[in-house]
Amino acid sequence: MKKRKLLPTFLILIFLTLTIGGLDRVGTEAAGEKVVVVPVEETVEKGMHAFLKRAIAVAEKENAKAIILDIDTPGGAVDAAAGIGKLLSDTDIKTVAFVHKQALSAGAYIALNADEIYMVPGAVMGSAAIIDQNGNAAGKKAESYWHAAMKTAAEENGRDPIYSLAMADERVDLPEYGAGKGKLLTLTSSQAEKVGYSEGTVKNLDALLQEIGLEHAKMVKVEESFAEKVARFLTHPVVVPILMTIGTLGLVLELYSPGFGIPGFMGISALLLFFYGHLVAGFAGYESVILFAIGIVLVVLEFFVAGGIAGGIGFVSIISSFFLASGNVTHMAISLLIALAVSVLASILMIKVLGKRMRLFGKIVLADSTSTEKGYISNANRPELIGIEGITVTPLRPAGTIRIGEERIDVVSEGGFIQKDTVVTVIKTEGSRIVVREKD
Repeated sequence: MKKRKLLPTFLILIFLTLTIGGLDRVGTEAAGEKVVVVPVEETVEKGMHAFLKRAIAVAEKENAKAIILDIDTPGGAVDAAAGIGKLLSDTDIKTVAFVHKQALSAGAYIALNADEIYMVPGAVMGSAAIIDQNGNAAGKKAESYWHAAMKTAAEENGRDPIYSLAMADERVDLPEYGAGKGKLLTLTSSQAEKVGYSEGTVKNLDALLQEIGLEHAKMVKVEESFAEKVARFLTHPVVVPILMTIGTLGLVLELYSPGFGIPGFMGISALLLFFYGHLVAGFAGYESVILFAIGIVLVVLEFFVAGGIAGGIGFVSIISSFFLASGNVTHMAISLLIALAVSVLASILMIKVLGKRMRLFGKIVLADSTSTEKGYISNANRPELIGIEGITVTPLRPAGTIRIGEERIDVVSEGGFIQKDTVVTVIKTEGSRIVVREKD
């Protein structure tokens, strides 16, 4: 019994250790100068914004002399990069971008927002054209905003904006740096130092600390917690449409199956993961989750209350909760459209095609038909009554009731009115329709 009681406690401690303990690798020494090192790796998305916000808070709490962004990223979401750039601009602590491999696209923008930039030999920075989720060039409005953002990031830190514009706009002509018309600028470490986009080229992090005069400072490494890693994955621009598709498809298939089964469980789980990721990333509040729950309740209520009002309000509430939880309305709209299109196609495929070939999908929808060939009839035909006489129990106008023996039978007269207590003869039976005629 003691072991059973200790098991839940042990699991809770493990969960707390993964999500809370180990959030920061902060030294125990309080005295002396400190430098906070923050990894900026993989795709830039909303979860990274939340992580860097916490890292800057740690640096301010530790009274750090500098924040070093250890950058190795191919880029990512523009809105997330814009938020990170504002975080760097707002802090009073010196920020240093250390590009140890690549700072491309949104990564280049983040680096340009740092007070100083250092690169290792062989590192690159640039190629920052804005593209949509399909890999195509974004619209003119989005391009104009991004070009202005790249230019401002360079100017605010004393750098020539022509190079930042060449990173984002292929129309800028800088052939001496391999960025002729039609090509985006990507600077090597030596080129970046030459044009003033890098304060120096260093071999490693220790060499960087010596370069900025903080070789004796205590290094504080801030790393992502387990919850933040999960949030970064769940808020990835590619993962969000997948979660929405699974959620929509699961709920749609659940409507075709009795009770609450695997499709409904998968759908609800995917949507809850969507909200969890955005909650941890700091882009959603509990109000969006509450609005989603209200929407689900109203949709379920529609099955018991006729009228369509509850279902309509519930549907609007669910859609509104998605937009409320998302940090970008455009991306959310695209994700919902993708989810809807894929769900419709997948539903047709599962029900119409796979339902006939696979037993699992065949259980989702009733495929049997109640045909006469299979022995199903809606009403029993009674040809044995033809020619039998009966007495009218009620007047036939032309429908009424007669009695044959001890059985009362609903009939119709062949033509006109027949009075009560009149002898009639059955002349025809067509399913439930029995025709009688007054006896001569």
